[in-house]
Amino acid sequence: MSLILVTNDDGIYSEGLRVLAEAMQQVGEVVVVAPDRERSAVSHALTMHRPLKVESLDHNRYTVNGTPTDCVVVAIGKLLSRKPSVLVSGINRGANLGDDIGYSGTVSAAIEGTLFGIPSLAISIPYEDSKQIHYSTAAHYTIKLVRRVLKEGLPPDTLLNVNVPNLPAQMVKGVVFTRQGKRTYENAIHETYDPWGRKHYWIGGGTPSWEDREDTDIVALMQGFVSITPLHLDMTNYEALSILKQRWREL
Repeated sequence: MSLILVTNDDGIYSEGLRVLAEAMQQVGEVVVVAPDRERSAVSHALTMHRPLKVESLDHNRYTVNGTPTDCVVVAIGKLLSRKPSVLVSGINRGANLGDDIGYSGTVSAAIEGTLFGIPSLAISIPYEDSKQIHYSTAAHYTIKLVRRVLKEGLPPDTLLNVNVPNLPAQMVKGVVFTRQGKRTYENAIHETYDPWGRKHYWIGGGTPSWEDREDTDIVALMQGFVSITPLHLDMTNYEALSILKQRWREL
């Protein structure tokens, strides 16, 4: 039976993690190793300045007082008896699109799995305070994707960043394969004051803007499609590398 490692960055008690773990039980043996609290936007941080505590909550369900990356490292290095067949990170409450990918703990857990040679997926769904979150829709597509990955694998050093519309499954228009878009925020740093009048800065929020390109993850999701973006570990810009080799040789 396939062994599936499930993790996230929203924490061990998040609804998305629970739904994902239950869905993956339809595909194989599931082990959950997740942070003890929300660790959103920690990117690929690895805890090296203090020891990590692992707590077993019940059968095949563990929590770590660290980052999503910590969870993957500890799971593979110490908790699991064999190498997972696939790693799934999510279901994240909030999309991971465009430039947000670089900050995402959800995606970083999948990156770490890929570094270990494990086919890995990051699953996210948009979230707005006024709307129900259709985790079941994301779970439905994750089951199909994981079965396909178990059958055919993924290209070397490649993970899948998957964003599912926050819609009932019957309203999703389909699946498209996309590239990472460009998404930025205006006025994302806010000034606040403590009771003693000292100024502080709070990072978060802001007004998003993005490029309007049909082949991007952002546009696909806005149009009601599941966006699947293959991400590669090698971040080398080979076109720039060639130019630098030709033109900058005199340095």
